[in-house]
Amino acid sequence: MNYKPLQIGDLIAERPIVQGGMGVGISLGNLAGAVAKEGGVGIISSAQIGFKEEDFENNPRLANKKAIKKEYEKARRISPNGIIGFNIMVALKDYREHVIEAAKAGADIIVSGAGLPTELPEYLKGFKTKMAPIVSSVKSAKVILKYWDRRHNATADMIIIEGPKAGGHLGFSVEELESELDYDNEIQGIIDVVKEYEKKYNKDIPVVVAGGISDKNKVKHAFDLGAQGVQVATRFVPTKECDADENYKKEDLQRENHSHKSDSTKDVTAKVPDENDKNFENKKEVYLNEPDNIDNKHTNIDSKSTTNNDRLPKTGTVSEVFMSLVAGIMFTLGAFLGLKKKDQD
Repeated sequence: MNYKPLQIGDLIAERPIVQGGMGVGISLGNLAGAVAKEGGVGIISSAQIGFKEEDFENNPRLANKKAIKKEYEKARRISPNGIIGFNIMVALKDYREHVIEAAKAGADIIVSGAGLPTELPEYLKGFKTKMAPIVSSVKSAKVILKYWDRRHNATADMIIIEGPKAGGHLGFSVEELESELDYDNEIQGIIDVVKEYEKKYNKDIPVVVAGGISDKNKVKHAFDLGAQGVQVATRFVPTKECDADENYKKEDLQRENHSHKSDSTKDVTAKVPDENDKNFENKKEVYLNEPDNIDNKHTNIDSKSTTNNDRLPKTGTVSEVFMSLVAGIMFTLGAFLGLKKKDQD
């Protein structure tokens, strides 16, 4: 399937993939820059973004403010011409300040959820920064678009729909998360709401679908529903470019490996050691080396290890994730085994 570029006003992403924001310290300038360089939309999370700054403990507000500029500049050095933005949660104490600092730094777009960003248009007055609210229901889409229309005489530049399979602060009940919720009708209902404001403001408002987008079939399904793009986050975590600590990436792959076991009915949570246990590290090592918990090809991403070398895949790249999602290659953990980039030309 051929996908059209994602157009957000005067911004064009050659590949219709938005990299989801991941805090704390998971999606910063390095990952966002790499995604933007590949033709997607790179997103920096502002959540406790300054945690590495020397003065963070004493003055987290100032540290976060400085880091917003630093991480944006880092991403921009990697991708001088790509689309780079921020995910800024409404729930943050310094939400307004983060929005303004990101816009001042040069952010192309701000994605905002964890609450409805009712005053985002006001904070971005005078800036060219695009606005992309996150919604999870027809009701929330109607509320935010109607509010912006009446109070600010403005509308969204892009809408991101995060369903029950998405990470984040979404408000789904436990029952909805555990059930086989048919979310397709909700997505199409939101798209219908967006169309009303496209007509009123005489502009295209692309809709991006998020939540469980892990392979080419799910990408295709989102587009079949009427989306113009998809948001992907977790799939970028184990990549070389991701800002996360290498140990975090390793654990992410371990979890991913375990979730791909052929016996999907097996209760895997019962065996996972409790990290609050005093012997957690020892138990974790035993757990990871039990026969039932090892996939011979996918147990680690530490390619420099001198033990069990035949079982250690290499960390992959952002480019390979794009290949798996858009170029038609089915995503598996094998995407992180050092596959060579195919010619996209």
